[in-house]
Amino acid sequence: MLHLRLITPAEKTEVVVRLIEKTVGTTHLVVVPGAARNPAGDVVMCDVAREAADELIGSLQELRLDATGSIAVENIDLSLSKRADKAEKEAPGEAADAVLWEHLTDVTHEESTLSFTYVSFLTVATMLAACGVMLDNAILIVGAMAVGPEFGPLAGICTALVQRTPRLVWRSLWALLAGFAVAMLLTAGFGWLMDALGLFEKDMIEADRPNTAFIWQPDMMSFVVAFLAGIAGTLSLTSAKSGALIGVAISVTTVPAAANAAMAFTYADYSQTWGSTAQLLANLGGIITAGTLTLLTQKWFWARQRSTTHRA
Repeated sequence: MLHLRLITPAEKTEVVVRLIEKTVGTTHLVVVPGAARNPAGDVVMCDVAREAADELIGSLQELRLDATGSIAVENIDLSLSKRADKAEKEAPGEAADAVLWEHLTDVTHEESTLSFTYVSFLTVATMLAACGVMLDNAILIVGAMAVGPEFGPLAGICTALVQRTPRLVWRSLWALLAGFAVAMLLTAGFGWLMDALGLFEKDMIEADRPNTAFIWQPDMMSFVVAFLAGIAGTLSLTSAKSGALIGVAISVTTVPAAANAAMAFTYADYSQTWGSTAQLLANLGGIITAGTLTLLTQKWFWARQRSTTHRA
């Protein structure tokens, strides 16, 4: 269940209340006239089943309540109420399948910002992966993949494509490309420093690396794995199961490929540089394709669910 706290202008309160009352899956309606001060108005609260929330929020936005008042949404971790149980049973579909588009847009917008923190995480992850590449250490590679924050902009691109918001597409794409460019440049500098300290040497990048050679040798499986990871990552975001993102992060070799490209460039091994770049692009392309198709499928599914519910 989700808890909605609304601030409504007095003249819209009755319309909002009627809207909530006729929405399947709502309960625990509370109206406190004149309680709001900034902005001035009435406070309306209710609980709504997750699978009915997106339609209700969309209807409230059509009333321009987000412009003239306020719409706040919170997760309810525990609700002991027979009315809540009844509301969840009446709502169409399953809560785990529901997509809150406004929440998804807000989350991906925040995570696809080219911020100092984002670039720092991506740079540190790429440097960790560089150590893993040079030492042929799979554990370091896995750790670097878990640290990398690149799924945020990738999800932002997918969401923006489905929602048809070109500005967010370019914003997320800029964060993705600029972030990787900065991370790879700094990692190349890190490689030169480590070489100067005698901790890295050219023989390490040219040696047989049975644990990490796949990073710069892309094939069709690279795209397939990225595609599957993109589906899992998108589902984890839309269903609020963020724990699955760790599994997604360590399934694809975006950060290790960027690291290997940077280190190979440092030592003028251009065949590995291009191979790693191809691996990186294959992973990014697979995730974006899968994420976009997954969101389109979910959008179609919920549109059909709503249509069936309204006819019933």
